[in-house]
Amino acid sequence: MRRLIEIATERRVTIVMFTVAVVLFGMVSLSRLKVNLLPDISYPTITVRTELTGAAPVEVENLLTKPIEEAVGVIRNVRLVRSVSRSGQSDVTLEFLWGTDMDIAGVDVREKIDIIELPLEARRPLLLRFDPSSEPIMRLGLLQKDEGGTATDTAAVEASLKALRRLAEDRIKNDLEAEEGTAAVKVSGCLEDEIQIQVDQQKLAQLGLSIDQIAERVRAENVNLSGGRLEEGTQRFLVRTINEFQTVAEFADAIIANVEGRPVYLRDVATVTRGYKEREAITRVKGRESVELAIYKEGDANTVQVANRVERRLEQIRESLPDNLELVKTYDQSKFISAAIQQVTSAALIGGMLAIMVLYGFLRDARATTIIAVAIPVSVIGTFLLMYSYDVSLNIMSLGGVALAVGMLVDNAIVVLENIVRKREQGQGILESARNGTTEVSAAVIASTLTTIAVFFPMVFISGIAGQLFRDQALTVTFALAFSLIVALTLIPMLAALGTGSRYVEVGEDSPPSWFTRGVAYVVRLFGIAFLGVKWLFWAILWLPSQLMQRLYLITAKGYVPLLRWSLGHRAVVVAGAAAIFAATMLLIPRLGTELIPQLSQGEFSVDLRLAPGAPLAETDRAIQVAQNVTSDIENVELSYSVAGTGNRLDANPVDSGENTGTLSITLKPGAGRVAEDSAMDTMRQELAMLPGVQYEFSRPGLMTFASPLQIEISGFDLAGLESVSQALLSELSTADRFTDLKTTIESGNPEIQILFDQERAAALGLTVREIADRVVANVRGELATRYTWRDKKIDVLVKSVDTHQASIDDIRKLIVNPAAKRPVTLESVADIRVARGPAEVRRIAQERVAVITANLAYGDLGTAVATASAIIDRTPMPSGITAMVSGQNEEMQDSFRSMQFALVLAVFLVYLVMASQFESLIHPLVILFTIPLALVGAVLALYVTGTTVNVVAFIGVIMLAGIVVNNAIVLVDLINQLQAQGVEKIAAIMEAGQARLRPILMTTLTTALGLLPMAIGFGEGAEVRTPMAITVIGGLLVSTLLTLVVIPVVYSVFDRKKWPVSATNESAIPAPATG
Repeated sequence: MRRLIEIATERRVTIVMFTVAVVLFGMVSLSRLKVNLLPDISYPTITVRTELTGAAPVEVENLLTKPIEEAVGVIRNVRLVRSVSRSGQSDVTLEFLWGTDMDIAGVDVREKIDIIELPLEARRPLLLRFDPSSEPIMRLGLLQKDEGGTATDTAAVEASLKALRRLAEDRIKNDLEAEEGTAAVKVSGCLEDEIQIQVDQQKLAQLGLSIDQIAERVRAENVNLSGGRLEEGTQRFLVRTINEFQTVAEFADAIIANVEGRPVYLRDVATVTRGYKEREAITRVKGRESVELAIYKEGDANTVQVANRVERRLEQIRESLPDNLELVKTYDQSKFISAAIQQVTSAALIGGMLAIMVLYGFLRDARATTIIAVAIPVSVIGTFLLMYSYDVSLNIMSLGGVALAVGMLVDNAIVVLENIVRKREQGQGILESARNGTTEVSAAVIASTLTTIAVFFPMVFISGIAGQLFRDQALTVTFALAFSLIVALTLIPMLAALGTGSRYVEVGEDSPPSWFTRGVAYVVRLFGIAFLGVKWLFWAILWLPSQLMQRLYLITAKGYVPLLRWSLGHRAVVVAGAAAIFAATMLLIPRLGTELIPQLSQGEFSVDLRLAPGAPLAETDRAIQVAQNVTSDIENVELSYSVAGTGNRLDANPVDSGENTGTLSITLKPGAGRVAEDSAMDTMRQELAMLPGVQYEFSRPGLMTFASPLQIEISGFDLAGLESVSQALLSELSTADRFTDLKTTIESGNPEIQILFDQERAAALGLTVREIADRVVANVRGELATRYTWRDKKIDVLVKSVDTHQASIDDIRKLIVNPAAKRPVTLESVADIRVARGPAEVRRIAQERVAVITANLAYGDLGTAVATASAIIDRTPMPSGITAMVSGQNEEMQDSFRSMQFALVLAVFLVYLVMASQFESLIHPLVILFTIPLALVGAVLALYVTGTTVNVVAFIGVIMLAGIVVNNAIVLVDLINQLQAQGVEKIAAIMEAGQARLRPILMTTLTTALGLLPMAIGFGEGAEVRTPMAITVIGGLLVSTLLTLVVIPVVYSVFDRKKWPVSATNESAIPAPATG
């Protein structure tokens, strides 16, 4: 190590060039880093979605869900299987162990599904995966401007909505997809064109035709085919048949049959119109119906850059839009990302400036302060180089790691330079003091850095999404500390040795220096000029604060010596007092409260609404409009955006879906803050409570989990029993003011028209049940016959006979089931038709039926809410075979806490290994480990005073403390050992080391604490996921430092039994302390 330090002080130009290279490549890497809100997260879930049109939930459960559950439940690493069986759709969600290779898992799932036998009518199962990075980065709403009037003509409204859809699909979509980094633009909402052929089944019956024949004939008539090639002489011709319909009128003129030698045209038996597809969703912006355009970025694209390019293109598009249309941005992920990153950057800059001010206050030397301050930008910029190499993106977690490390980056430099200054004060020369001072503390600096880095290694064992979130933060802190160590052992001694001449002269070099050498010398001289300028700047700005800080330090140093002497004389009192403080503080932990992770306030929230099963889409839309109108009167609301129904969106996490569900999203004005957000939610709750038959649940954009804060799972086979227990628990929970937005998944189901066929009567007519069922489907749902080409766009052509918007149950009864027979027979002649209700859905967990109650918290922490809910469950009577338990975020919280406790133990063990290797002792590392419980005292007190709960973020701070707080003790114990090795008596060595290390310990503690202070204050976007960690580290570091300066010397004096050489001239002015 000494040789490295000698090289650094001799080959100064080499060190400068190396530093310049690091800064240059670091800045290049920074410009190429991806920018995202969160790290790349891979959720270990796969959803198997299978559709069986027309099947009731119980039938879906038996025919689809159960076979799939049994097949996939044996796949390796499957932790839990959940399923939801709804009308016509089965969703089976597999939760794998964290760390599972999801690509291989997907192949395994597909293999298992392919070997099971599903009904022939079922569609091929789809495999869906949830990926936060695949969410749209921007959503737009295309709508008509509010000009004070509302169109009442239905035809005009429909034409307007179809025109909006066409404009979005034909022009805006193509323009936006042409932008670099844009992967796709998905259009939804308004009315989508469809050619509708409404067949008169009575006329068909008279002609002996069926609806299947109509669809087949239309399909056969609308066709373009290639007939190959024909060569004639020197010419080669392409042979093509051009027979596709060019207009809608041509469909009506198509000949569909010949009856008794006479052609039958489609217009004779059907009405052909250009209408629109059956609506599955209605989107509104500011209460006006709109078309939504969801913009997706390419996988490796920079979110902020893509959003900026899209915004520039939008400005051009808006200028060319008709005057009566507007294009509104309803969601922009880049805004929050930019604001959050800016806040983290500001916190890092402010923290760094505070740390430098503390340095100057202690050192009162601009040159020394500048030398140490160099460690911050060089280490941070070098971190960007390693982030690019390891494919770590810029996000709120990785930049949070940089901000977290800012205060610690100067620790090594402080210890090194302070020791160099001490050597200078002892009379050594500039070069000798730089070498000897750095060499003396190099081992302690390396050990303290390795202990801090070591605590981040166990984070790979933290299971759940918390481990993935904090991986980037752990890497960035590690990168920054590694660079700070290199800077402290090379750049700092080189800068401290500036002013001395070169230690060597190349033999035979009599020629004048080259232009390169002169240029490098000029760069080196610039450092001296910069130091001089900074010196005067610091003196002008910080003279008064430095005087005050110096006076406080002198008072502290003067009082520390007698305090340490007294403590060494009363060791039992000191140890007992520290133990009592620790025990008393631990009693506060149950009063802190627990939660998984603080909710992230992004200036927006959403309300999920659910009407009674069977409610049509129009009714859902009306209910959402009532709620949306309320938002116009709420202060700080900038925009409201709603979706009634679910449309054809694919979501790997099964949620409420159907025409009776909808979502209202509220965006607040910039800078509104958390208080305004909570106030708006309370106002919305009061208004929604007055809507009869509407269930609702509020939510904020989440980071950690799909689950609601509180979930109660009620298990059992009997659906009636599940419903009764669910209602009983719901009633009890509603009496507790702690819970809000209560909702249950089990309720009376969708109204159904059930058709029970009489097989004997069907057989007598020469029909099978399958033939009759197919005809019912063709008449009611319709059959997609072909596609009509219009302006390079394919429009579906649907053939059916029942108008689902105007038909009644009697129309179903009168459906003709044997159109080709001489005597028509209606459906009611061969089937019993009745109206009934079935369950809306059947949920299963671990292949057992469940009902789930969800709730948000009106106040308080999750741990207390779980205890309250558990007490309600315990006093609620349960029928035989029915059980209930609390789940939701509580399960994930318990799993995360258990894995973090293991990571903490492992981190402490690794810290011990590093220190034992450094000191070649098993006892001295144990002495240093006493700082960790002292740090816990400070962490708990800080959380208690600030009202912060114990959560994943705070727990990460505790793990970090295990590596940070030992650094001061390492430096202190290392000097004590060096003094004893030089022959100084133990108590004298402890006193001398305490006095010598007081200033660097206070400096490193204050620089780290003040570096984290902007994060702890918690201003700006994304502060919720940074503040608890900063509070924990600051509290633990400050208290542990104060106690370390007294307790560690006392503990060392008790446990140290090593026989050190004793100097013959050593005299101790300090009496041997009493052991009692």
